[in-house]
Amino acid sequence: MAGAAMFAGLVFDQQGRVAEVTWVGERACYVVYEDDFKRHIDAETVDRQVLRFMRQQVEGSRDLAVGAMLEMMGRDDLFTKAAIESTIDRMEEAVGQPIPEDARQWLGMLGFKIVIDEQGAVVHIEMPAGGIDEGDGD
Repeated sequence: MAGAAMFAGLVFDQQGRVAEVTWVGERACYVVYEDDFKRHIDAETVDRQVLRFMRQQVEGSRDLAVGAMLEMMGRDDLFTKAAIESTIDRMEEAVGQPIPEDARQWLGMLGFKIVIDEQGAVVHIEMPAGGIDEGDGD
């Protein structure tokens, strides 16, 4: 169960409006409008799609990504490499864990943006290096 909307402030509807975050019981939801009707989209559903997409992007150049992380950390040992690879493999398990506010603001300033439809399918993710279409909407 998602206790937090990981990407609050970074999720938008197809009209470019930021999706509000609210709770239905203990579940975090992104709120998008369909005409005048508020649709509550389970944050876990959206966040899992985004994390899956991010993991797929890393998998495409896994060795490069792991190498860059090792370099950023100033480490180049087998245990640190294994820990980074494990983190990549388990990325989707982070659903529901809040991203710090300053990190989300930083991502927003860099141009990171998630666009969802009224059903909660991710239709587009803008990355700082340019736009990437999700396309499959799962």
